[in-house]
Amino acid sequence: MNSKNVLLIFNKKIMYKPLIYRLARDFDVVFNVLEAKILPKLEGRLILELRGTEESINGSIEYLVREGVTVETLVNRIVRDDERCINCGACTSVCRVDALSIDRATMEVKFDHEKCVACGLCKIACPVGAMSGASIDLD
Repeated sequence: MNSKNVLLIFNKKIMYKPLIYRLARDFDVVFNVLEAKILPKLEGRLILELRGTEESINGSIEYLVREGVTVETLVNRIVRDDERCINCGACTSVCRVDALSIDRATMEVKFDHEKCVACGLCKIACPVGAMSGASIDLD
């Protein structure tokens, strides 16, 4: 089963349309809401983890785009400079989705780009500035 984290932006014309439930019903995609921000009558933003076959995930994204939803994939928005990283683990303590974790066998920090939701907390926590990129701010 594949997984992809996406940011969905709903403008005020479509934010109250029942679009998300169709991902499970019509595309056989399992979704998990990782973060949400709704500004009534203005805009809605959701960060979703989509799980399913590559074909079903891509089909669901195409459907959302056809319906007027802005969809951004979040993989590789945040990057780590492996030469700068000192494997201190500070970033792992703030990562809410376990994209950053410590391999107990080697005591090295592992970064799973696929799990990252680009919140940017790791950039703030890193004492040597090894984490960089464009973070998503839902506030």
